[in-house]
Amino acid sequence: MPTVSVVTGANSGIGRAIAIHLAAHGHEVYGTVRDPNRAEKLRSMSADAGVEVQLVTLDVADDDSVRRGMGEILDRAGQVDVLVNNAGVGGNAVVEEATPAGIVDVVNVNVGGGVRCLQAVLPGMRARHRGAIVNITSVAGRFGAIAQAPYVASKWAFEGVSEELAFELAPFGIRVAIVEPGVTRSAIFAKNIDAPNQTGAYGDHYRRLFEFYAAGVAHATDPFEVAAVVYEAITTSTPRLRYPCSWGGPEIISGRRMLTDEDWVAMGAIGDDEEYRAEFLRRFGVDITPPA
Repeated sequence: MPTVSVVTGANSGIGRAIAIHLAAHGHEVYGTVRDPNRAEKLRSMSADAGVEVQLVTLDVADDDSVRRGMGEILDRAGQVDVLVNNAGVGGNAVVEEATPAGIVDVVNVNVGGGVRCLQAVLPGMRARHRGAIVNITSVAGRFGAIAQAPYVASKWAFEGVSEELAFELAPFGIRVAIVEPGVTRSAIFAKNIDAPNQTGAYGDHYRRLFEFYAAGVAHATDPFEVAAVVYEAITTSTPRLRYPCSWGGPEIISGRRMLTDEDWVAMGAIGDDEEYRAEFLRRFGVDITPPA
């Protein structure tokens, strides 16, 4: 029997790449999408790759939708061997200007969505004493990325939930992997353009956020590289918990681990943009100078 894999948020970017890559490696893949009518590119790319990704309508933010969608997959496939929790949304705002409701909305998708889906497949995995859960977080789950409070809150939370999950599932033989991409080629950046700046005090912060995006997009990693990391995470004989990847991911995560908290806070106090970029490059080995 082929490995049955479910990839949430399979309609674009990283999710689409993962779904196609796993199908190309012989998996029976179910890709969840909110609207199958908007999945033309997924269908086209799957056909070009000579593979099939079976579409299932599912909104990870809604309990009933997840219940119906995951139930349909279990009815059709009989079991789920691999779940890739990829569906997610962005969210920009400095902490002072982030609304509690806005943070909750992002967390509901980026954390609650993953929890809803894994709760649907874990009983079967536990009974079979095997399976894999791959949670796609972000480099923003490992450092306090500027002016992205809702997104950072959600990704830090998903990191913590994933670490706990790995510990809890160890006795059942279920593998948990956290994949932490930096910047990949994805439509999320075109959608993630909010810069509230309601107080007028944080113009520098939002400018630096978008300069980081611009530098990242100019060097963005192909999402199929993330897909290859996911495949490695579920097949390797020497599994790890965390897999940083993509532009800036490994460097920023490693650099932040080497920084003291005091050094990190001191970076935030740098007022001059050129000095800030130079310090970021020195500390993290990543050039965040925006393209000319």
